[in-house]
Amino acid sequence: MQALHCNLYLHQQALDTSTPSGRAMFQMLGVFAEFERGMIRERVNAGLARAKAKGIKLGRRPVKPSIEAKIRALKADGMGILKIGRTVGVGTSVVQRVVAATGRVRLSHP
Repeated sequence: MQALHCNLYLHQQALDTSTPSGRAMFQMLGVFAEFERGMIRERVNAGLARAKAKGIKLGRRPVKPSIEAKIRALKADGMGILKIGRTVGVGTSVVQRVVAATGRVRLSHP
């Protein structure tokens, strides 16, 4: 902001970046915000590691094989992704994921 000769004045917080004390306070707020972000990241990663160590499976639930088979069959019949999702009762992202996985399997097993 200073490179653009732009200052910030917050009346309720009594913060004015045109003064040395205001600039110092603004920079300290940035340092504390960065510190808090780092602490949050560490806590999240520790929680994920703890869940993984306990054997908790993370991520989306897998689609039942019967639903996957129905999606593949409808796609093979030429039905569109939106219509397949509505017919089977799943979201379009699920349909896209199953169709993409089907294509990868076919490519790896010619």
